[in-house]
Amino acid sequence: MRKPGPARETPPPLELLCLRALWSLERASVKDVREAVMPTRPLAYTTVMTVLDRLVRRGMITRQKSGRAFLYSPAVSRDAMRRLALKDFVDAYFEGSQDELLQFLQGQPRAGLPATGSLDPVLL
Repeated sequence: MRKPGPARETPPPLELLCLRALWSLERASVKDVREAVMPTRPLAYTTVMTVLDRLVRRGMITRQKSGRAFLYSPAVSRDAMRRLALKDFVDAYFEGSQDELLQFLQGQPRAGLPATGSLDPVLL
């Protein structure tokens, strides 16, 4: 049995999709978010509601009662989320080294490793 790892700070794809919709809409109902994501991902109303609830529990969005419905707003900016995602990426693939990321982007090989070549299928 696998032990659960640490909680992800960056949202998984479905949560990110709904968060993107909220960044564009700024304040929206479940129905509004669902309509915004429908062109790329047709989701059931209840699925969007569940995803938004998860985002509220994680502190990424806020929820405010408006009549019989809730209105949701982003609690984190797009840039803050980008920084978090980039940090996770650098930590995972470049041992937390921004210098190694820059060297990679500039096409410079890491010391002791070939610059090109095939990937070991076991690592994929």
